[in-house]
Amino acid sequence: MQVTIWHNPACSNSRGALKLIRDAGFEPEVIEYLGAPPDVATLRQVLLESGLSARELVRSKEAQFAELGLEDSDEGTLLAAMAEHPRLINRPVVRTAKGTRLCRPPETVLEIL
Repeated sequence: MQVTIWHNPACSNSRGALKLIRDAGFEPEVIEYLGAPPDVATLRQVLLESGLSARELVRSKEAQFAELGLEDSDEGTLLAAMAEHPRLINRPVVRTAKGTRLCRPPETVLEIL
C-alpha cells in the first residue's frame, strides 16, 4: 500500500506519525511540504478525502495567520493562503488507500494503515 506523509521534521507530531508508519512496516513517500507546497487543487482533494474543512486544516495559531488577517476568511481564501504560505498547513497529513487524515495526535495514522 502506498503511504504519503506531508512532513515537517521540526514537528513532533509529524515525527511521531512517521515513526508509527515505519514501525507498521511501511516506507512512506515523505513530502517535506514547506519546500514543495501543495497547490490549491491538491489541498481541495485532501479536504474531500479527509472530510476536513479548510478551517480545520489551517494552523490558526501560526503568526502568519494573524499577519495575513485570515480570521474571518472563507474556504477559498484559506486554501490560497495555505498554498502560498505552506507553514499555515496543519501537519502531518497522511494519505493511504484507506483514507486521508490529519494525524494530530500521531496515533490517528493507525486508522488508515
